[in-house]
This record gives sequence, structure tokens and C-alpha cells, in this order.
Amino acid sequence: MFVIKYRKFFYALSILIVAASIVCISIWGLNVGIDFKGGSIIEIEYTGTRPSQESIISAIAPLELTASIRATGENGYIIRMKAIDQAEKTELMDVLTQNGALQITEKRFDSIGPLLGAEALRKAIVSIIFVLLAIVFFIAFAFRKVSEPVSSWKYGLVAIIALAHDVIVPTGVFAVLGHFLGYEVDTLFVTALLVVLGFSIHDTIVVFDRVRENLKNASNNKPFSDIVGESINQTFTRSINTSMTTLLALVVLYFVGGESTQHFSLVLIIGIVAGTYSSIFLGSPLLVTIERFRARKGKK
Repeated sequence: MFVIKYRKFFYALSILIVAASIVCISIWGLNVGIDFKGGSIIEIEYTGTRPSQESIISAIAPLELTASIRATGENGYIIRMKAIDQAEKTELMDVLTQNGALQITEKRFDSIGPLLGAEALRKAIVSIIFVLLAIVFFIAFAFRKVSEPVSSWKYGLVAIIALAHDVIVPTGVFAVLGHFLGYEVDTLFVTALLVVLGFSIHDTIVVFDRVRENLKNASNNKPFSDIVGESINQTFTRSINTSMTTLLALVVLYFVGGESTQHFSLVLIIGIVAGTYSSIFLGSPLLVTIERFRARKGKK
């Protein structure tokens, strides 16, 4: 009953975190990767000691590639720039090797046109919207026999509020990381968000399903808030244990994996923490708030 009793505190905390995330997104925006805006990315590794980042920046400045350079590993760099052709790439490689004086290994090179990038961004947004709508319809169907004291479609509405929380929070964090550390939002970021949505809704449905079962078995005079509180208590340990085991694997992946998997796992870590919180401290208590609002409206 602790969660239900102090639900207003958890609402306020959620609103504060979401508001801060929205402010960060509004002020700084997202550092969109070449997947969405088009451009080229090359990852290189020097055989010996790599030159300093400042010297690399100075060396490629005359090429006017509007490049961003980030160190990776012990001897490598990842360079993101506008879309370049083969001739420009050859010129870039000459500069990076100091006309053959240094030995480098090209680990990857990708180039995406602006039209393909814009199409990828549109499809990413559509996919997230489609998933959210599909979740609402699924929950409304799964809880169709639940009409009292909260109707089935309101379960879907509460789930969407919780999922919006789970999407906005990691997006806000990446707005901050993108501004200060150059973290980019790419297709892997969208993939991670979709995974978070699936994980979070699974956790939320477990609690909702326990509420449904307890409603069937409860006496008619038992308060709905007590039923929801008992349902949270019955699923609390299971939710925490499931999230912790998943987070342990993701933390290991973050520290052991490469740069691409680091950012992917970081989104999942933030999203799963936010999702576990929203399933327990936001979604289910909202059912109680809706039920009490309905009861007060009925008395009037």
C-alpha cells in the first residue's frame, strides 16, 4: 500500500523528470546521426601511436568536410562528416596517414544520402506510433471483460502514459549526452526504444493482470485502491528481479562491447529503469486516481 498511499509524490517525481527531459530536448535537440540526416562515417585505427585529436582536426580542416572526430579504443578515431565520394575519401585517407607516413586500418566506412536519411527518420517515427497504437488495442482487447470500476480502454490509456514516460526519459538523457558528449541518435537508438516499449508493457501488463484477477476474487465492498495495492505488492519482487537480471547483462555489454553496442545498451539501461519505475509507481496508481475521479464525478 506504500505506493498507493504516496502516489502523488511519485506522480510529481515523474512529471519533474519528464518535464526536465522535454526542456532538454527543446533547448538542445537531438544530435541526429547519419542514419537520419545523411552523411559519411569512417572508423580508423592507427597501427602505432595515434596522432592527437587536435592535430587530426587541424589536418582535415582544409578539406571542409564539417567533420566531428571522436577517439575510440586505444588507437582509433571515428570521424563523422558530410557525404563524401570516393575521390574525397582518398584525399581524406591521405591526410589521415600524413601521405603514407602513418599506417592505419579502415575498420568501417558508411555513406548515406540525405533522402535515405529522411526516409529512415520518417519510418522510425511511424514505427513507434504504430507500436503504441497496437499496444492500446491489445490491452483494450485483453481486458475487455473488465468494466468496473475502471473500463478496459482506460487500462490502455494508462499504459500509453507510462510508455510515453519510458520513451521521453531516455530521449531527454540523450539530448543532454548529445549536447555535451556528442552522442548521436541513430537507428539503433530507435531499435532500443522499441525494445524498451516491449519490456515496459510486459511489466505493466503483469501488474494489470494481477489487478484483474484480484478484482474477480475480491469482495464487493473491498476498496479498489486496496486491490491495486495488493497487486503491486504481489508482483513487486518479480518485477525488480526481472529488471535487475536484465540490467546486469546490459551493464556488462556497455563496458565490454564496442561503441555502437555501448550506446544501444545505454538506451536500454535508462529505458528499463524508467519502465520498471513507471510500471510500479506510475501506471498502476493511475488506475486508482482514475477510479476515484470517476467516483467523485458520479456523486456530483
